[in-house]
Amino acid sequence: MCISLVERAREFASRKAIQDNRKSYSYQQLLDASGQVAHALLQGRTDLEEARIAFLLPAGFDYVSVQWGIWRAGGIAVPLCEKHPLPSMEYVLDDTGAEALVYHRDFAEKLAPFKGKKGIDMIPVESVETASGELPEIGLERRAMILYTSGTTGLPKGVVTTHANIRTQITTLVDAWEWQAGDQVLNVLPLHHVHGIVNMLCCALWSGACCQFLPRFSPAAVFDLFSRGEINVFMAVPTIYYQLISHFNVLPKPEQQALKQRLCTFRLMVSGSAALPVSVLEAWREISGHTLLERYGMTEMGMAISNPYRGERRPGAIGQALPGVHIRLADEQNKPVAAGDPGEIQVQGANVFSEYWGKPEATREAFTPDGWFCTGDIAVLERGSYRILGRNSVDIIKSGGYKISALEIEEVLRTHPDIQDCAVVGIPDLEWGERIGAAVVPSDSFRQEAISEWLRERLPAYKTPRAYLTVSELPRNVLGKVTKNEVKALFQDQTDTP
Repeated sequence: MCISLVERAREFASRKAIQDNRKSYSYQQLLDASGQVAHALLQGRTDLEEARIAFLLPAGFDYVSVQWGIWRAGGIAVPLCEKHPLPSMEYVLDDTGAEALVYHRDFAEKLAPFKGKKGIDMIPVESVETASGELPEIGLERRAMILYTSGTTGLPKGVVTTHANIRTQITTLVDAWEWQAGDQVLNVLPLHHVHGIVNMLCCALWSGACCQFLPRFSPAAVFDLFSRGEINVFMAVPTIYYQLISHFNVLPKPEQQALKQRLCTFRLMVSGSAALPVSVLEAWREISGHTLLERYGMTEMGMAISNPYRGERRPGAIGQALPGVHIRLADEQNKPVAAGDPGEIQVQGANVFSEYWGKPEATREAFTPDGWFCTGDIAVLERGSYRILGRNSVDIIKSGGYKISALEIEEVLRTHPDIQDCAVVGIPDLEWGERIGAAVVPSDSFRQEAISEWLRERLPAYKTPRAYLTVSELPRNVLGKVTKNEVKALFQDQTDTP
């Protein structure tokens, strides 16, 4: 995949590829810088031969040049997350057996404990010098990148994707979402995750487009960039859209009107990585004139399902299988379910990962005997579009013989004016198996009794929460996704506290 990206980059040599901190870099500068990184990593070798190279860099030109440099030298890129604590980073270094860590001086102090760590060559990106010479030929079958799962049900697993996997993930989205060389995308997402890396950065660079970065995220900074009229593609997680909506609502009316006029000229706006509340979709549509394009994917496969670029985007639905991706809904015996019944999303296609790093048993367990990847997400096919009911491990509540979608209850709760946000979970219960608990971020006038009465008119009795917990904010990971196991722990703490 990296060689394909490099070949594409040569076609766009004079075009602007990256903009960060108000400085622009061309595709040719990216080719030159990544070549220097590749030579620095090789250090006299002709090929890294899939050596794992970790890197921690701010989002921007240095990040991309190091990512490409690793690929061009024949290594496997292992991006670290700057928001993760040191033990989490050390786990990734040890698990992958990384032989080098390329870093920016901004992180020198944080990474100081790794200096002298056995087997790790610490390379400041600022030390990379000009070099020239031949670089190895890299086949598409080679392993290219290891990204780590969130580890919500165990230790994080390293998802290995080949150059062929990543190339398929890129080209599928470039075609489906009609990426163009004239596009400018603002990337505000973490670059240790497939959403920020593939959907935005790699798709933009494959297309000859420009990927722009902010030094740090803030709604005001995002709207300021939007108002300049350069950005025409934006992708974010629901939490970011919620923050943008909140900031928009306190702006003076003239600023709101100017932003509305600017936003309606965008070509594409996408939401993903977590379920998009319908209330957020509708509020953003009122502001921007856009119905956000929702899609579905995972670290293990990139994107698999998407609402159409052209055509109806139904609120609450994730759309149809992307071209070349095969989807089926299956029961607990891995048999396809009847039409209209819920089932686990299972996937086949060239986009699907090759293995979990160093975990052959976990890799085998992730696939059915006939080769379908088991996502663990439950969905139903309605009127030609898939609708997510939730993750089987945390969003499907087994209570009194029923299988209940937590996401469905959350959607109803969010429509109440006294609830700003919520998370619904199953709480272990001897009698019912699980009982439904709702953690809510309330307004000042929140009253549980009134909510319960209000819900009885909108949900069957067996779907109404039996326990409530009020919190100032919900626990989330770096992508803004609510960490449901932490929500469950909050209910347990409440039970254990006299």
